[in-house]
Amino acid sequence: MVTDRAEKLHYSGIELGSQAGARRRAIYAYFGLTFLISWGIEFLLIASENRWGGIALPPAAHYLAAYGPMLAAIVVTAWTAGAAGLRELWGRITRWRVGWGWFLISLLSPAALFFVGAAIAWIVEGKPPELALLGQVNYMPMLGLAAAWVFWFLTYGMGEEIGWRGFALPRLQHGASAARATLTLGLVWALWHLPPFFYLDTYQKMGLWMYPFLAFTIVCGNVVYTWIYNSSGGSVLMAILFHSSFNFFSASAAGQGTVAIVMTAGVVIAALVIPRICGLENLSRRARHTL
Repeated sequence: MVTDRAEKLHYSGIELGSQAGARRRAIYAYFGLTFLISWGIEFLLIASENRWGGIALPPAAHYLAAYGPMLAAIVVTAWTAGAAGLRELWGRITRWRVGWGWFLISLLSPAALFFVGAAIAWIVEGKPPELALLGQVNYMPMLGLAAAWVFWFLTYGMGEEIGWRGFALPRLQHGASAARATLTLGLVWALWHLPPFFYLDTYQKMGLWMYPFLAFTIVCGNVVYTWIYNSSGGSVLMAILFHSSFNFFSASAAGQGTVAIVMTAGVVIAALVIPRICGLENLSRRARHTL
């Protein structure tokens, strides 16, 4: 009987080790494919910017790079888990029964940060930002407020969050604390943002010397996304809503200068407060969501 039990433990250990190895390979494949798609598009944009090889792309092609994380998540999920895995992913993308509180936090907290920044800008600069500029998206015709928000939802909201929070985060949290998973994903996410410094005018105006600061704020922002994702029971939709709203305000011409500083400071402060309130293990009052 001792031998039988030892054999069961042995084979169980092999099975668990095999599952952990498969999970690691899936994550590596996901990150690799994400960078291949997004950076591939952005390399063409860099070539177009520098007129290499006669390549000419419209600047709006920049928004296609947002779909790298989403496409990689779909491909690797289909490869590793088949139709059942895709159904599970879709279930978290459409998970809306999370309580009105998380809807409001995800959708409106970026608006709160923006209006605090606008009030401070009014005091410091003598005039508030022009709200009509919220409907303006770089390289696109004037969309208007509602259409601009939908645009961010369909591009960087869905394009990034179906991958970062839908695929990567729950797997990174398996067997690791939420804080460790968040730091790992945050560093990868920060690296993913590097190419625009070589072709995107708004990033080029900042200068490459600002990249470390941007990377720091991205890692801090990742804490907020993990908090929302775990607190909502693994709802990718809540992460999409937050990302869409944050980009709607911060990436607009109305969200620059003092407003941008205040919004960034708000995210950094939240990243410092969340671990103290919720702890590092889950970065949430609920258990972290894993796959």
